[in-house]
Amino acid sequence: MTDFVDLGHTRVDVAREARCGFPEVVFCESKTPEQVADIAMVLVEKNGLFLGTRTSREHFAAVAGRLPEAIYHELARCITWQKNTVEFHATVAVVCAGTSDLPVAEEARVTLEAFGNATKSFTDIGIAGLHRLLSVRDEIEACDVIIVVAGMEGALPSAVSGLTSKPVIAVPTSVGYGANFGGLAALLGMLNSCGSGVTVVNIDNGFGAAYAAASITRLLKRN
Repeated sequence: MTDFVDLGHTRVDVAREARCGFPEVVFCESKTPEQVADIAMVLVEKNGLFLGTRTSREHFAAVAGRLPEAIYHELARCITWQKNTVEFHATVAVVCAGTSDLPVAEEARVTLEAFGNATKSFTDIGIAGLHRLLSVRDEIEACDVIIVVAGMEGALPSAVSGLTSKPVIAVPTSVGYGANFGGLAALLGMLNSCGSGVTVVNIDNGFGAAYAAASITRLLKRN
């Protein structure tokens, strides 16, 4: 059996779930709408799931033309199509410092739910008003894994990690004024976190954080 389907423009990996636990996810930026639709058809046929990230309305129009039940998550910039209803087996907190960070947080949320995780979102609880974080501390601790999305100086993951016993995955965003350097300040702040065990993914990489969290919750399901 061939592990990929050759479309000419793309070799679609149809065996990734068997190897890695999750099917291939498509980064759609710079791909044409027709290319994305072609890939979606293969993944739906082979895996029963299509998740496209960094999509546009043009991408969605092309996919929906062939898969009418596809869903466009505009804020997250994602497209999903799933054959079966997902059975949630763990809950991941998606903690967002500010409303401006929501697109990255939503990318994480959509990915998590596509991979079989319930999510609980906590929005606009950055440390500029620490009382907002403390007011939901118990709800965050009740989740299995925590993703923390923040721009500016990127301090929120450190604060969260000092309040919880759960794994914390930090996502720096490109949100901030000039000295934020497009997210570099937040990235370096998170990498230098005084919070023990904080794991950091790349700038604006909500998908990467969600994949890491889903890998952890998959182990919980196995146990």
